[in-house]
Amino acid sequence: GGVGSILIQLARRLTGLTVLATATRPESQKWCLDLGAHAVIDHGKPMKEQIEKLKLPPVALVASLTFTDQHYKAIAELMAPQGRFGLIDDPPEFTMSTFKGKAISVHWESMFTRSSFQTADMIAQHHLLNDVADLIDKGVLRTTLDQTFGTINAANLKRAHALLESGKSRGKIVLEGW
Repeated sequence: GGVGSILIQLARRLTGLTVLATATRPESQKWCLDLGAHAVIDHGKPMKEQIEKLKLPPVALVASLTFTDQHYKAIAELMAPQGRFGLIDDPPEFTMSTFKGKAISVHWESMFTRSSFQTADMIAQHHLLNDVADLIDKGVLRTTLDQTFGTINAANLKRAHALLESGKSRGKIVLEGW
């Protein structure tokens, strides 16, 4: 998705982190590698064995973007003590105590928190978006644009929607003009 596609690039290009992504389809795995992930595991299979094969140190930072309810218990087992677990989705089931024994902190992120609550640092969202735009303009980051379906009309809208519903889209789909 869009958040993961940008996150992979930011983590790889702006930090010294080893970036591990998850994807099931070969084309999505390739997409993640092309964006800069050091490795990709299949979240449709048990993660522990896949991560152990990579011979990485204990995982200290995890960003869970989708299906957190399906994976957070396994992720907690893999994480290093005092790690940080961030998520953006709204899992219907989530037990904080899963992270307690290792003192793993849990962080929710919502891009609308600042504007929804008129926080004192609301301008920070503007600065973050400008920074990302500058990185794209400089070629440090690439956009998540994958396909352009042409003019906005009923036929192209149906094509784009069918691709989204298939669960096989990757990156962003653009319809433009009238």
